[in-house]
Amino acid sequence: MNLIRSVIMRFVQADDGSLRGMLSMDTSRSEIPPIPGAIGLTHLKVYTSEGPDGLRGGCPHMHFTCTESYVVLSGKGSVQTLSINGFEEVSLEAGKLIWFTPGVIHRLINSDGNLELLVMMQNAGLPEAGDHVLCFPQGVLADSKTYFKEASLASAEGLVFAAGEAAAFSRRDLAVEGFNQLRERMAAHGASAMLDFYQAAVQIVRPNLKHWRSIWEKSVLKAVRSTERQLDSIAQGEPDHLADGRVYTLPAPGGERKLGFCGWLSPYKNQ
Repeated sequence: MNLIRSVIMRFVQADDGSLRGMLSMDTSRSEIPPIPGAIGLTHLKVYTSEGPDGLRGGCPHMHFTCTESYVVLSGKGSVQTLSINGFEEVSLEAGKLIWFTPGVIHRLINSDGNLELLVMMQNAGLPEAGDHVLCFPQGVLADSKTYFKEASLASAEGLVFAAGEAAAFSRRDLAVEGFNQLRERMAAHGASAMLDFYQAAVQIVRPNLKHWRSIWEKSVLKAVRSTERQLDSIAQGEPDHLADGRVYTLPAPGGERKLGFCGWLSPYKNQ
């Protein structure tokens, strides 16, 4: 009964007095909601230039709160990782799905020069707001001003996109240097080397925590609470939210690609 009443009330409020007119007008007024799960989606073409160790690919880096997933669209390569469990390299080919949780340093390798991925990021908005740290050498990580300068970031807010390829490849090369140094320290000292990296990394991003929490509350937490309300409505036998069902689309990402940590990025935007 409440569901019928909800639809009737919307009908009464329609400008032209028709159900068709009411529904189309209601849809046009609606804001596009977050992508399901409040995730971020990006089409990525992995860098094809060589790093200082002769491997083609992107910047080794890590996230603090965001699990990251790759769906391989084309090409061949691998992802090198460092975690508390040591070094690992996973091959990538079309159709493969891989994901890794916060704390895993990851580096994409573009073996054949054609590696393209669909990247799915947990907590949309947080990576762009600075939920990441590049795997720079210890001396750079020890000073936040030096870190942000070498990262070619505009400020400590954590803008992720470089202004040009020279800056993008410069920070990539420095991160590769730090990544390989950390591998050597882990081989010599074990997990303590990774724990030292984590400690330095946390100090760099701690000033941004309040901003991160605000983004999370407005996107992910909001989505979770919406599901909670829907479950409660169903439990009460009053699924009024079903009358709000809509279809949404986003166009293929276009325009000039952005220079990210791993390659040329085309994010899907619903803001």
